[in-house]
Amino acid sequence: MKKGISTIVVLSVLILTLASCKKWVDYDPHEDFKQTELDYLRTEADYRTMAVSVYTPIQWLNQSVVVGEIASDNAVSGGESASDVLSLQQIDDMTHNANNSTLTELWQAAYEGINRANYMHQYKAKNPGGNTVSFTGKEALYGEVYFLRAYYYFHLVRFFGDVPLFTEKRLGLTESKSLKRTDKAQVYAQIESDLLSAIAVLPSVQIQKGRVTKYAAQALLGKVYLYQQKYTDASDMLANVINSNAFSLPSNYEGIFLSSGENGPESVFEIQYSNTSPYYNWGAVNRGQGNYAVQQCGVRGINGTDSMPYAAGWSTNLPTTDLASAYQSGDKRKAVTVLDIAAYKAAHPSYNITYQEAPYKNTGLYNQKFLPRKGQTSGQIELNYLNNYRTIRYADVLLMAAEALVKSGGSEVKALEYVNLVRQRAFGDNTHNISASGNALYLAILDERRLELAMEGDRFFDLVRTGMAETKITGFVKGKHEVFPIPFEEINISGLSQNPGY
Repeated sequence: MKKGISTIVVLSVLILTLASCKKWVDYDPHEDFKQTELDYLRTEADYRTMAVSVYTPIQWLNQSVVVGEIASDNAVSGGESASDVLSLQQIDDMTHNANNSTLTELWQAAYEGINRANYMHQYKAKNPGGNTVSFTGKEALYGEVYFLRAYYYFHLVRFFGDVPLFTEKRLGLTESKSLKRTDKAQVYAQIESDLLSAIAVLPSVQIQKGRVTKYAAQALLGKVYLYQQKYTDASDMLANVINSNAFSLPSNYEGIFLSSGENGPESVFEIQYSNTSPYYNWGAVNRGQGNYAVQQCGVRGINGTDSMPYAAGWSTNLPTTDLASAYQSGDKRKAVTVLDIAAYKAAHPSYNITYQEAPYKNTGLYNQKFLPRKGQTSGQIELNYLNNYRTIRYADVLLMAAEALVKSGGSEVKALEYVNLVRQRAFGDNTHNISASGNALYLAILDERRLELAMEGDRFFDLVRTGMAETKITGFVKGKHEVFPIPFEEINISGLSQNPGY
């Protein structure tokens, strides 16, 4: 069956209404134990449960982090052979096209999230039965919904450029056939509007970890401004997060990426994963409740004593030697980001480590930040790793603010303060502080983004937005590869136009 926007449904919580006709005007579907749209959003609990469902597709975007590295100079696809996860091989080689399965899934997952958010927006004032359901905290709950819709659209515009924009209601099957792409400037305007709405009502702190806060919305809006080169707006918005004193840089960089470091003092927004209920579905975009990308980057066939912490994986998303060599001596981030498996084995003879070298595009290096570890998965192990994605860290906020200050003609003193806070943690001293100014400072900040955020999914998009992709990425074609192709299924079903060059 064809998939795409046209077949997106709200899984597990929304049921399509039955079409009516004269013959069945008196039919009550409840007589056949069937539910309709009118059975939903009757209580506060209904609204809160459905809001959680708007979060769910954000977990399905884990491959966006993988693509953001493999498409850049930070990582190669690796794997078993040239045909192993062919979609990632194509992205690595810059030969991807509209039939790329990974890109199709990333499109579908984002629009599933948008459809769920739009359904809640559609019935904010009155539920499907025409009744008002009021409760304390409803506006704040909708702040989460609007943040998530903004996040999904930001994901889409970064990947695909101009994309279909719809916000008033859940998309119907018939309407999908007449979709048109919307200029990305209008999409960005909607993202900004949603985030400003969210900021106005969201709390600074959420009791439940992982839920969106005002600071997360401010940080994302600052990033959205940065991508549009609205540097003054970005600087002002990000200053709200910095001046809140709600976040800090823990001295132990490695600890951030351990399970014990999840939702820590540096976490501005984190995508939550779990292994408590081993749900899985190999054949769909919503594969499992865990972080599937963790399995991908593991060392193939690794084994050893019980003390050896790592679990086996597929040797995909391998850091490049270029990335490894970019770290200065003494930079503690290198060992946390890049695992040299041969050196690790030599340093731990008591572990009796055995492993298989990556059969394809082997660099000898592995993604240490998200390397699979023993005891962190369940059920269908490949699909249910519990590792959260640290989607917006405070270090990212500091570096974005520093960049925005320099590009807007703001205080270089503050910009240096922010970037050097990040470097001081990296080296454990202040002797490695930078003191550049002007364009040299700007380039130093971009280098610092690469080193600090490596393997976290931003590298490709940073290279594109700063105009450096053509000189850094092998096979990159200017005027084409700044965005990815619109999935063929969407062109076939909805008649959407394709991006240039694809």
